[in-house]
Amino acid sequence: MRVLVIGSGGREHVIAWKIAQSAVVEKVYCVPGNPGIAQIADCRSIRLENNFAELADFAETEKIDLTIVGPELPLANGLVDVFLERGLRAFGPNRKAAILEASKDFAKQLMIDNNIPTAAHRTFDSPDAAVAYLKGINTPVFVKADGLAAGKGAISGRTQDEAISAVEQIMVHRAFGSAGNKVVIEELLVGEEASFTVLTDGVHCIPLVSSQDHKPALDGDRGKNTGGMGAYSPAPAITPEIHSQVMNTVVYPTIRAMREAGRPFRGVLYVGLMIDGSEVKVLEFNCRLGDPEAQVLLPRMESDLVPLLNACVDGGLDEISVEWKPGAAVCVVMASGGYPDAYESGKAITGLEAANSLEGVTVFHAGTQSDSGRIVTNGGRVLGVTALASDVSEAISRAYLGVAEIHFDAAHFRKDIGHRVLGRDS
Repeated sequence: MRVLVIGSGGREHVIAWKIAQSAVVEKVYCVPGNPGIAQIADCRSIRLENNFAELADFAETEKIDLTIVGPELPLANGLVDVFLERGLRAFGPNRKAAILEASKDFAKQLMIDNNIPTAAHRTFDSPDAAVAYLKGINTPVFVKADGLAAGKGAISGRTQDEAISAVEQIMVHRAFGSAGNKVVIEELLVGEEASFTVLTDGVHCIPLVSSQDHKPALDGDRGKNTGGMGAYSPAPAITPEIHSQVMNTVVYPTIRAMREAGRPFRGVLYVGLMIDGSEVKVLEFNCRLGDPEAQVLLPRMESDLVPLLNACVDGGLDEISVEWKPGAAVCVVMASGGYPDAYESGKAITGLEAANSLEGVTVFHAGTQSDSGRIVTNGGRVLGVTALASDVSEAISRAYLGVAEIHFDAAHFRKDIGHRVLGRDS
């Protein structure tokens, strides 16, 4: 098979890395890719935005057998639809199904209509109405941009002033552009967050192993929300009982509801959960692999990924099984200083080979580019240093040994990735 991966981040690097190991894959392409992906795939600098016809032309010319769309924006904008209309096989939900992530209001309404557990909420398309509502309740909330905001569109409002400020950031100052045309204001849930990911062919589902990420920028889960500063797998919060509960009360009802709504969902369904004892509620849905969760999930997968992707596209996922490596994986994200706010790019990166040579360590590129033979920073989240080991504690140690080998000016990373697991053991 000839396989094309769409995207340029750490998620797409680990997808290409896993696919390149497949016995059925002859060649891997990536558009646009990054320097790390370029070591294992043929990367082409074709513009993604509003350029889906050219991408389909490329897939036809190169006789691509399967295209995997990594990021949420091209999914929400209908890249899969364009490929399917051209008779090209593509993994990921079409535009009608990707609304599950593209509109938080749609997702919340779907959950309410189908008795899927989630936080109470209200949706507003006017900042004045949203502020008036907040002044009337005076309870802790989360204010979320309705549309896609690269994982940063949810702002905590523990006080009334914080919540009003969040509305103003999103709807008045347009911190997330048109994603803030509407806001969803929901009760602030307490508990432990975890990520629950399944592959689906629109009817059947295969759950992946559990994972948990760290959204806030700073140690101790402080600071602004980011796209993710690190992740680990497995997540102890997802017990066998919680796993069964999520499949029966969230995953299957969601897939069934989307099918009945004329929006059959095929691809990756990512469920962000809040777990409080035995109570589980849905925080959000994503229509693609999490990033950096993908960097701990796919390295733990023993099975060939490609047959699973094929079954999601063609149906028959119930006839496929998946095996997992024992042990654990941890990913530490190295970001540009200042992220998720303003940061500088073009900083030379050293130590990548030394980090990759460590036992169990693989460095996945996210915001990097080549510049006159050097690898330099080119984004907020720059690298994901991932380690496999027998348990989470050892994987944490190995990942930070990898981080210690890598240097670029003003590099920022959290020093407490996996602290919840260590806290459980203490």
